[in-house]
Amino acid sequence: MSFIRTGTAVVLAGALAFGASACGSSDDDGGGGTTASSGGGGDAPKIALLLPESKTARYENQDRPSFIAKVRELCPDCEVIYANAEQDAAQQQQQAEQAITNGAKVLVVDAVDVRSAAAIATNARARDVPVVSYARLIDGADLDAYVSIDPFRVGQQQGEALLRALPGGGSGARIVMINGSPTDSNSAPYKEGAHDVLDRAGVDVVKEYDTPDWSPDRAQTEMEQAITSAGKDGFDGVYSANDGMAGGAIAALKANGIDPRSKPITGQDAEVAALQRILAGEQLMTIYQPINEIASTAAELAVPLARGEGVPSITTTEVDNNSSRRVPSVLLDTIVITRDNIQDVIIRDGFATADQICTDAYKAACDAAGIR
Repeated sequence: MSFIRTGTAVVLAGALAFGASACGSSDDDGGGGTTASSGGGGDAPKIALLLPESKTARYENQDRPSFIAKVRELCPDCEVIYANAEQDAAQQQQQAEQAITNGAKVLVVDAVDVRSAAAIATNARARDVPVVSYARLIDGADLDAYVSIDPFRVGQQQGEALLRALPGGGSGARIVMINGSPTDSNSAPYKEGAHDVLDRAGVDVVKEYDTPDWSPDRAQTEMEQAITSAGKDGFDGVYSANDGMAGGAIAALKANGIDPRSKPITGQDAEVAALQRILAGEQLMTIYQPINEIASTAAELAVPLARGEGVPSITTTEVDNNSSRRVPSVLLDTIVITRDNIQDVIIRDGFATADQICTDAYKAACDAAGIR
């Protein structure tokens, strides 16, 4: 998959075959099957939210509740049909089909696989159901709207932070790169943004991995392999595309007797566990995606579409996804988080609370960082 920056537009290319399988259902507290959360009666507009997985904590803890809360605020009589595909693209296809059968008037899709999800969008639009691509840009199908962040810039932010922490300003420093899932449209631009910064600075990438499903366990195995290959002293830092994988890499460092405080490692998503590692000095930084704002914006796009009113005027740019037309989009800014701004950004925004972060093991570190 390629990524080209043209202003704020992203261009993605590639194709992948798609297969279908059946899916089950669960109640509203479950993560896997298709579920309904209702604020109104049987004739209420129905909005489907299809999320890709639950290994990354944000989806169940931030994206889902924030989206549902905003829909209820904007449209008290709307119903939200919710499903989590648990990294199964075929199951997500079935969940989309079921949502349409159940009367969904719009699909909000965070794709497991952005290429095969084109079948979801094409089928939905053939049945006059608009599609909002959420967080990951579905490739090769006409979409009504897209909401996300600028992934190339995120990679640059991660690379810049790592560069500042590497010896000699990065020139000649050696790193391991643990990139995201190849089926996520954002993974390639994250990686390319990081390389844009690190390569120009003369950083040597001694080992590099693309990590299926963004799996922390796979990241731990990859880090183990890198340590075996390069040696404990054969690298100076680690680029990790997100917090879950950073946690896996740090576990591998510790298992091999390497103090993670001696090997700066990046992250993304501002997970509570990552914020705690940052306070402890075990993780260098994370990227704060305004997930609550992304979810709320998706609801602001979905509600008018569900009512048959068309795409609202909140879109600020357009992106190219290799379809017949550019996609009206909202791309939101991201923030580098270190111990110095957890209070001013994460706590202030209500993304996480001091009580969640400052458990007994981290109370002293929280006090030192002014977190309250």
